[in-house]
Parts: sequence; structure tokens; C-alpha cells
Amino acid sequence: MQCPYCDYEDTKVIDSRLSESKDAVRRRRECLSCGRRFTTYERREPLQIMVVKRSGEREPFDRGKLRAGLEKACAKRPISGETIDLIVDEIETEIRERRRHEVTSRRLGDMVLLKLRHIDMVSYLRFASVYRQYTDVDQFRSELMKLAGSRLSNTGAR
Repeated sequence: MQCPYCDYEDTKVIDSRLSESKDAVRRRRECLSCGRRFTTYERREPLQIMVVKRSGEREPFDRGKLRAGLEKACAKRPISGETIDLIVDEIETEIRERRRHEVTSRRLGDMVLLKLRHIDMVSYLRFASVYRQYTDVDQFRSELMKLAGSRLSNTGAR
């Protein structure tokens, strides 16, 4: 480890312990040249999540791409950037908690739709129209009928 004060390349570890957040090892170090002390943190590098596309092609999971899709679906709707970030965080956490290194684009899209369905129906329909590749009005009508039916059954109305 290189000393941040004198750039000497040899240091010794004085103390090691888990960080307060328990996601890293905190190490106190002392430079063997200048004697100054400094702290380093050692974190586990998260495993790369791969998205398996419909074509079978694999690409790295991209939070920015997911967020951009959500932003388009939620444009001009009463949904804050913080809410969009929360959705992205929840989806990524759910994928990582499943301890899988791959997720299909279909599963990823379904996860987004499930989140949007509870937040905003217009955003849900916008995302669904792109994700499910609707090509005509009848497909929209069918989706609206499903949504209306599930809303009625959830409220107990007949």
C-alpha cells in the first residue's frame, strides 16, 4: 500500500476491523518511511450481473439503462427521481439476493412492471407497451381490461 503522504510503498497494518456498516474491512496503517498513519477500506467487489436478452445474447446489467427506461415511462408523471432510484435499487437488490449471476430480460421487465403497477398505472402502461412490444390498439385495450379487472378485485368492488 502506497503512503498518501510521502508515496513510500511499504506500510504496516496496525489495526483491522469491520467498518460500522459491516460492508468493508477498515485498516489503520503506518508508513514505514515517514511514520504517518492513514486508514484504508477493503470491500468485496460485487459479482457482475449479466442480462440474458431475448436473442440469447448476454450483456452486463446496467443500472443507468434500467433507470433511463423508467424515466421514459414516468415522464411527466408525479414520480420523483428518488422513487425511480428506489425502484432500481430494489430490483438490483432482489437480483443479488437471489444469488444468481444472470437474469433474463423478461424477468427484469416483469420486475419493473410489478413495481410500476403499484405506483402509477400510466407509467406501467407506457413501460408495458415498449417491453411487451404492443403493435396495435387491441393489445392496449386488453392490458387496460386486465388492469381494470385487477383493480376492481383488489378493492372488493364487483
